[in-house]
Amino acid sequence: MTAPAALLDRLRDIVGRRKVLTAPRATARFREGYRTGSGAALAVVLPGTLVELWRVAQACVAADVSIIMQASNTGLTGGSTPSGDDYPGGVVIISTVRLKGIHLVRDAEQVVCLAGATLNELERALLPLGREPHSVIGSSCLGASVVGGVCNNSGGSLIQRGPAFTQLALFGMIGDDGSLSLVNHLGIDLGNEPEAMLHRLDTGAFGAAEVDGCSDRWAHDRSYVSHVRKIDSDRPARFNADSRCLFEAAGSAGKLIVFAVRLDTFPKEEGSVTFYLGTNDPAKLTTLRRTILGTFEHLPIAGEYMHRAVFDIADRYGKDMFAAIKRIGTARLPHLFAAKARFDSWARRLGPAGAHLSDRLMQRIGRVLPDHLPRRMRDYRDRFEHHLILKVPGSAAAATRALLASQFDDAASGFFECTAQEAADAFLHRFVAAGAAVRYRAVHAGEVEDIVALDIALPRNARQWVEELPDDIAGDILHRLYYGHFFCHVFHQDYIVRKGVDPLALEHRMLEILDARGAEYPAEHNVGHLYHAKPVLADFYRSLDPTNRFNPGIGHMPRNRHWKQIT
Repeated sequence: MTAPAALLDRLRDIVGRRKVLTAPRATARFREGYRTGSGAALAVVLPGTLVELWRVAQACVAADVSIIMQASNTGLTGGSTPSGDDYPGGVVIISTVRLKGIHLVRDAEQVVCLAGATLNELERALLPLGREPHSVIGSSCLGASVVGGVCNNSGGSLIQRGPAFTQLALFGMIGDDGSLSLVNHLGIDLGNEPEAMLHRLDTGAFGAAEVDGCSDRWAHDRSYVSHVRKIDSDRPARFNADSRCLFEAAGSAGKLIVFAVRLDTFPKEEGSVTFYLGTNDPAKLTTLRRTILGTFEHLPIAGEYMHRAVFDIADRYGKDMFAAIKRIGTARLPHLFAAKARFDSWARRLGPAGAHLSDRLMQRIGRVLPDHLPRRMRDYRDRFEHHLILKVPGSAAAATRALLASQFDDAASGFFECTAQEAADAFLHRFVAAGAAVRYRAVHAGEVEDIVALDIALPRNARQWVEELPDDIAGDILHRLYYGHFFCHVFHQDYIVRKGVDPLALEHRMLEILDARGAEYPAEHNVGHLYHAKPVLADFYRSLDPTNRFNPGIGHMPRNRHWKQIT
């Protein structure tokens, strides 16, 4: 489908000719998801200011095209890329990567992040002030945006903070009459005229007196710290369709144009201690989780689980990423991924020989790099099937040490207290796991049909969390990769599917098993084009976008204009 010439001319007038991409090779990295999903687009537009974003949105609404908002395109469910080409009016992707900007407010106890600000940029801005954002490391390594985390109910690894959430945002929405309006629920007096408001926010032209305290509105999920402790509840602690955390921008998944969000920051935890645990008896980890959540005064900071199979895949297929993060830091990684995308675009011209060429080259580099994991971690890999990285505040260190000594000091279990370097390496090893599965698929394309990646939340009272698959399903899978945020009972379950097996049929069988276990899914990524939006989420999407103009088709919902015409 060709974009209307008048629309392209208008978009070029707004952002400049070089920031409107239409050639397939130029748009490829915006049209293809990090792990899954791809489709056609009329154009990709890269506005450089919030005012330009507003004008681009107005032009697209006037032209009656479908709009997909995209931040860093680091999602795992294809929720910020097109899926196919059957969109009403065709798709324009609006990328926010140029819309940087972070404003510290209320003595840095809160921040206002513009649409393209990344987690890594926020982390670096807060570091000198002794404060932290809601999420640290994890997807921040890949350049994930702050706004994307809020819009997708991303969870993060930090036990006390829950899913990314705020009730304070500035966003554009389309009403029942099809008109675009700007809604200021940011709690900052910016005036009433949209372009003047957006310019003031972009440039930080507002003072402390114009920032309302907003004590009645939340800038993070304040209740989560008590919510996660309810270990006898048959409901999961956090998941994408949880009505607790669906509010305007929060959980909107591209159904609004979010210009900025306001979030709480947190004091950096000093004196924390990290323990590395291994066991061959998963019941020991169950008891540990219930004891700490149910009886400890101070909750852990993080508790990251890895099965031995994930340890091995991340060890071999995430080694170069581990080295890149450790040696060049997270700040330069988005540039590395952009360069990889450009290389992949060029390599496609080589035909089959160019398929996954960058991944194959990077894998070869990884093989010659020196061993990157601490000796004690390697020893635990050989001895134990289940691994847990447990980080606790200094106030809980003594109690945790005593509990571990009483429960994890036998032939089937063990623990050690990490040095600072061991702790950093352990967490980094855990967080390259998802990318390692993607690399495995690329390197072994002749053996792998695809990856079925499930993102699940088990009930808080579940004691049997280790999955047992029927033989007929297990035989269709080359590798089963289990890892996740153990104390929240949120797990990532990646299945590397044997060549010739239908991944969609396999996924449907997996979901039937999860339904029987009382699981919710997805847990901390949006539904994208992999999952069906459950009724509460579908109703939420309809309320935000009554004309179905933004990201139509997400969650396997209809793509027709105007929900009221859909039966």
